Amino acid sequence: MQNRGIVIIGAGLTGLSTAHNLKKKGHDVVIVEKESRIGGQIRTYQEDGFVFESGPNTGVVSFPEVVELFNDLAGDCELEIARESSKRRLIWKGNQFHALPSGPLSAITTPLFRLSDKFRILGEPWRKRGTDPDEPVGALAQRRLGKSFYEYAVDPFVSGVYAGDPMKLTTRYALPKLYNLEANYGSFIRGAMAKAKEPKTDRDRLATKKVFSAVGGLSQMVDAMAKGLDIILDANNVKIQPADGGEWSVTFNGSEEIRCQRVVTTVGSYALPALLPFIPAERLKPFTQLFYAPIIQVCVGIRDARGLDFPAFGGLVPSKEQKRVLGILFPSSCFEGRAPEGGALYSYFIGGARHTDYLQKSDDEIRQIVLEAFHSMLKYPSDVQPDFIRIFRHQHAIPQYWSDSGERFRLIEELQNQYKGLVLAGNMRDGIGMGNRIHQGAAIAETWK
Repeated sequence: MQNRGIVIIGAGLTGLSTAHNLKKKGHDVVIVEKESRIGGQIRTYQEDGFVFESGPNTGVVSFPEVVELFNDLAGDCELEIARESSKRRLIWKGNQFHALPSGPLSAITTPLFRLSDKFRILGEPWRKRGTDPDEPVGALAQRRLGKSFYEYAVDPFVSGVYAGDPMKLTTRYALPKLYNLEANYGSFIRGAMAKAKEPKTDRDRLATKKVFSAVGGLSQMVDAMAKGLDIILDANNVKIQPADGGEWSVTFNGSEEIRCQRVVTTVGSYALPALLPFIPAERLKPFTQLFYAPIIQVCVGIRDARGLDFPAFGGLVPSKEQKRVLGILFPSSCFEGRAPEGGALYSYFIGGARHTDYLQKSDDEIRQIVLEAFHSMLKYPSDVQPDFIRIFRHQHAIPQYWSDSGERFRLIEELQNQYKGLVLAGNMRDGIGMGNRIHQGAAIAETWK
């Protein structure tokens, strides 16, 4: 039996970030991971000059902690900010991609939105506040912006971030910053203008909202964080139990045990009943009922892009267009070295909360979906074929922050108050993005001086 200060369950981004920050503060930390590798859903592959991700492709510098983490990792890993062209976002309509408006002129001329909604949006600052605290993202968007803005901006945005259904995602949980603009300022436009005028510290300015990766791929980031950390891999049948003297017992692999003062879980909510057997399963229902959207990510590489260029972050597909892909990202347009010179790398996303059955499709069926989009959406000639296609399936990809999320958040607080030294973390709370995970890890460490 070992005696340690803090045990963290899970060596994904949240676990690694938490451990990294705790170690900086001088705490004795060990991570216990069931897999034979670190990183969770983050994994970078290198193949014949292509560098591609099987999980998350990018994050957003949404918190100062993102930059501070990369500053800590300097020498082992370098922050890579996407090219300026990544600010351009494409939306599919009809038979081609159109750029989302980026200014007044493009907002007027874009074919994405109805003329009536373009005029209607001028009245957004004076529209009444909503009265439903659990209003879905889609309902809020239609009420404040108009139906076409919902269909060709908000709906594909939600597909791109959550792979979810905007009529099920609750705004105050899924997009709390958007919700607060209306709640606090009465308007998206007025709120955004007021937020822009708020004084910012030098640290606040680190949160640039820019898209980021790591030079060489995101695995470079998790590998750099893991340096110097004590990590136990291949830990099967992990269980947490209260022990004598206010300590915690973490057991795994049948006979191994670690005693500690504090324990942090970062696993998916579906894994908590087995991990916390001392809590009745009935009480944990708010965790087990959390729905995760399944995603199939397909990485496609072509050595000779035939001059086809997509200077944008990616293209999203509104559900109204009834395509079989949620969207296509353009990693080689955003970052250096993701494809050989003259070539291109694409990441297709398929499935999501509204098409859970796609996870059951065969690899051949998935390839056919990708090839059809390769020709019809990216406009490659019919006689041109990709040089490689790699398929990655994620059954529990993205948790959906529906109206029952409040019950889950309350249970987390109750359990943490009842069982001192237990922290329930991970993407079941505090947001789903990489920036959220890094911020959460730093915040946990900050509570333990």
